[in-house]
Amino acid sequence: MLDVKMLRFPCAFPSNAPCDSSDTVSRSIVVEGMKDILFEIRRIFYIFGEGNIGLVRGKHANGKSEFVLFNISGKSKVKVIDEDLGETVYELNEPRDAVYLPRMIWKEMYDFTSDSVLMVVTNEYYDATEYVRDFEMFAEEVREMKRILEMN
Repeated sequence: MLDVKMLRFPCAFPSNAPCDSSDTVSRSIVVEGMKDILFEIRRIFYIFGEGNIGLVRGKHANGKSEFVLFNISGKSKVKVIDEDLGETVYELNEPRDAVYLPRMIWKEMYDFTSDSVLMVVTNEYYDATEYVRDFEMFAEEVREMKRILEMN
C-alpha cells in the first residue's frame, strides 16, 4: 500500500530568491502531472471562503482516487485517520507544501484560515460511487485489503 507523505516543491522563478523570503520579489511554483505528481491530473478543485472556518471537510475515503492537497493561500490542516483510529495531522502553511494521499485514506480537512485556498488535484474524474463515507465500512475494507496483501 502507498503511504501518505508530505511534499515540498521548489520555487521556480526567480531561481536566486528563496521561497520563504519575506521580500516582495515575485515567485512561482511549477507542478507538473506525471513528473512532480506521479499521476495524470484529471480533476482540480478548490475549498475556499470564510464559510469553511470552523468546519471539518472531507470525512471520507476514496476507493480509486489519489490526491495531492496544497494550501495555495492561508493555512489549513489535513488529518489522516487509519483503520485503528491512529491519527496524523499535516499542516499546510506554505504554498510550496503539499500532502499526497493515496487511495483508501480517511481524510479530514479543517482549521482553515479566512484567506485559505486549499487546492486539490486528483487522478480521477468525480464519481460519487467511489466515496466511502462510513468510517466502520472504511476500516473493514482496509483491514481486508491488508489481509489479502499478507496472504500474497
